[in-house]
This record gives sequence, C-alpha cells and structure tokens, in this order.
Amino acid sequence: MTTNDANEANSLLKDTGFRILRQVGPLNGVYMVEAEQHRISKRSAHDLHKAARKITSHPRVQLFEREKILTRHKRDFIELPLEMHIEKLGRSADKSANEDPFWSDMWYLNRHNKNPSLFDMNVTGAWSQGYSGKGVSVTFLDDGLEWDHPDIRQNYDPKASADINNHDDDPMPRYEETNENKHGTRCAGEVAAVANNSICSASSLGFNSDHVAIYSASWGPDDNGEVVDGPGPLARRAFVKGVKSGRAGLGSIFVWASGNGGRFQDSCACDGYANSIYTLSISSTSERSEKPWYLEECASTLATTYSSGDERAGEKEIITTDIRHKCTAKHTGTSAAAPIAAGIIALALEANPKLTWRDVMFITALTSRPKAIKSNNYIENKRGLLVSSRYGFGLMDAGRMVEVAKDWISVPPMVSCSIQNSNFQVKTMQKSHVIEAVLTTDACHGTINEVNYIEQVEVIVSVRAQQRGLLEIYLTSPMGTRTQILPQRPRDMSQDGFRKWSFMSVQTWGEFPKGDWTLTIGSSDRSQGKY
Repeated sequence: MTTNDANEANSLLKDTGFRILRQVGPLNGVYMVEAEQHRISKRSAHDLHKAARKITSHPRVQLFEREKILTRHKRDFIELPLEMHIEKLGRSADKSANEDPFWSDMWYLNRHNKNPSLFDMNVTGAWSQGYSGKGVSVTFLDDGLEWDHPDIRQNYDPKASADINNHDDDPMPRYEETNENKHGTRCAGEVAAVANNSICSASSLGFNSDHVAIYSASWGPDDNGEVVDGPGPLARRAFVKGVKSGRAGLGSIFVWASGNGGRFQDSCACDGYANSIYTLSISSTSERSEKPWYLEECASTLATTYSSGDERAGEKEIITTDIRHKCTAKHTGTSAAAPIAAGIIALALEANPKLTWRDVMFITALTSRPKAIKSNNYIENKRGLLVSSRYGFGLMDAGRMVEVAKDWISVPPMVSCSIQNSNFQVKTMQKSHVIEAVLTTDACHGTINEVNYIEQVEVIVSVRAQQRGLLEIYLTSPMGTRTQILPQRPRDMSQDGFRKWSFMSVQTWGEFPKGDWTLTIGSSDRSQGKY
C-alpha cells in the first residue's frame, strides 16, 4: 500500500472482510492481512474473492496476493542414529580454548599450527590480533536456537533473536523425538560457542537490521537437481532494503550456503538465494582440501570454508553445539560452511565496524586463498584473480581478512548499468548446436551509472527447451574471461525452461566492463529450444 500507517491501511480495508495483522518485516507499506473470522462463516468463497478484487482495484493498493507455501530445505544431509553423534559433555570454566577437550579435533581451526604443510582458515591468526567478534551480532535464519545451551548462553543476543513463525521473541526450537529441529542450534554453535570451557524469508531477512550485522542461512530450495526457485518478490525487496538501510546504512551482510545437491548434479545457479548479488554464497571443501561429493558448482560462489567430506575415507566433520544441551562432532555439508564464514566476517567487522556490505565482499574475494584447495577448476580472470565455480576465490583466511579490514578504505557507492539487445530476435536452436548473442556496452559512460570495474554480473535469460537440464550457458567478458553461468543438470526434465531467470557471476571481478559481452547457449543431443 502507499501508506506506512497501519491504522490508515486498516481503514482502507474497512467493510472488505479483511484486517491487517502486521507489517511484513522491514518493508514499509507492506502488510499481512487475514480474513476476519467472524465474517468467513457468513460469506461464501465467492464473496471473499470479490472483496479481494475490490482491494486489488483500490488506487492505493499496488499488490494483493495470497500467501504461498514454499518448500525450503536445510543444507545438512547426513542423518545417523542419535547415539552415534551426540554426547553429553561436562563443563569446566578454567580451561583456555586450546585446552578444551575437543580443541585437538577442530582441525579446520588449528591444524596449520601443528603441521605447517596443512591449511586451515587462520582463525587463530585473527584471535592473536585480539579479535573474537565481540560486539558483532549474527542472526541465524533457521529452525530455532537453544539459547540456554551452556555453550551459547553467554553469547546469546535476545535483540538479534525471534520466532518469526509464531511472532514472539523466543527462538527456542520445538522438541520432538526425532530431534529434527537441531539445525539452527548447530549452526549458531559454530559462531557463538564460548571459549575457555569444555562444552563443545521476508520477515526474517530484515529482522532488527540496525542491530544485526550478519544473517546466516543454511537452507534453500530443494537440492535434487530438478528445481529452479528462489526468493519471492517480498524477499527480494527485503534483500534490497537490507543492503541499503541495514547497519545504519552500511548494509546487512547475508551469508548463504551454496547447496548440497552435488550428488544429483545440481547447480547453485538455479538457486535464487545463493545466486543473488546481495548474498555471499559459501561453498565447502573437505578435510583433505578436496571436492566434497555434495558440492554444487556455479559462477556466483564467492568463497569456501571447511566442512565434511568422505566419512567412509575417515575425513572428519565439524564440531558444534546440539540441542538438549549436548554437542556433536557430526555437523555436515554447506550448512556447516556458511556459519563459519559468518563467524570469520564477524572478526573482520570487529576490526573495522565501518565496513559496508560490499567492502566485506571485496575483502573476502581478495584475501581468500585459492591454492589452499586442491582443484583443477580454477580459471584466472583478466585482472589476475584465480576463481572457481566450485570454490569461488578460495579458502577464507580470517587472519588476512582482519589485517586488510583494519586499514580498508571503503569502495565507492554501488552503481548498476543495465543493457539490453533491443535488436535481438527469438532464435531456435537445433540439436547439438549453439547460439550466440553479442551485447555491446559503453558501461553507461558519462552517466551516474557508469561502471569502471566489475563486481557481479547478472544475465537475465528467457529460454524454452524440451529438457531444461540439458542446457548450458556461457558468458564471455570484453576482456576475454569465459564463465559457465549454467552447467547441465541431467535430472532436470522440465519443459518450462527459464523465464527471466537471473544468472549471476563473480568470476570477472575487477575487470573492465566496456566492449562486447558474448552469451553462448548450447545443449546436448536431446534438446532444442527457443531463446
């Protein structure tokens, strides 16, 4: 509605049979409404639809839609019998962090100190500079938080917490025999666990954004290799408002798990959360610095942290808190990777609280270490940065991030230059062929939107195909960097194609944008379509 006053909005709904429940998160003028119960029994469904049409036609109502149930999945995939991965731990307040019983098993934090030939994420390098993330609030968008857990209670921030579903201030998870609501407590424990002891969508996206610095999400659309899905219009607005207004204008930082669909040859290019310009998409590497079997590839992945690998080969997983005041050594997947990234970013924000959301992306890209991960998947873009569709710019390095953050000079305000080939005509691609579209740009030269160097590139594509999963798309920059923005997904049998779907890439970061961009669309033998 074109009003930020809930009372005025209610008056607009007078005699319609609907009433306002609440504003939707941080979105001014956006309200959740419901049909008044005492009127429903007296009115037919036809009458309610008629009332809805009346609301929609009101000159001050811009959008009126019924809520939809969206399927979203936690990005934790290994389920073992409870007794195999939870144990009750004691508590000792007089031990230092490196004397904790499980400290020696936290290989992802400390193994370089023990064996310089092995990499870790150099978190101890940030700690040694005096940084612990103090004063930086991280909110986990998840299934609940056992905030009275002995390892979390001291660092719990009630101002950064709420139960969005039940509209109250208590995020305590719902307890069930299956313990299925453990995910949020596990993710939070990676960031908020207390040292020196022996304990091991639109509304939520904008929750208390002046207080919360970092939002960490380890979920998304189904990772089955068949789905193309992402945030709805209100969630997209919440992202935009977050980066523009959150943290008193510095911008909220959204950290997202890139996905666990690797075993189904899924790609995070088809996940609108991980594929957003507003999120830091985080991938995983295993204890052996190798590709985990669940890893998804896409051009939007920014960086990587350690997580689980091949358990059958003896690779270790992540230690964290668990519900019922317990701990686990079995946190897995990109669900475990994204919270570690959020914790590392918190260290950088403590070192320099004035970092903008784009500063954080820049520092992440420039300080991550590609050579810490074994891979032949890296390309070198034309500004000399190594980048990978599996690992982004490499393994995050907390010590380097803190060092750079302390003296970082903020990047200029973001500008966006959009181009469209108005002369492009619909083309039909026959089997085994490719089609190309060349778009020439001066990068909005001479305007307020002039772009001098690239951060992210978005390509909005509409495609019809007999089998969507057999399509693959490449983008070549004016400087010559060729990026695969859509790999094939053989399980995706849909004939829906892509309808104005945005593919995002960070792989031309730092390049100059002026010149010819070439979009190449191809398919395997079994598919043909119109583009």
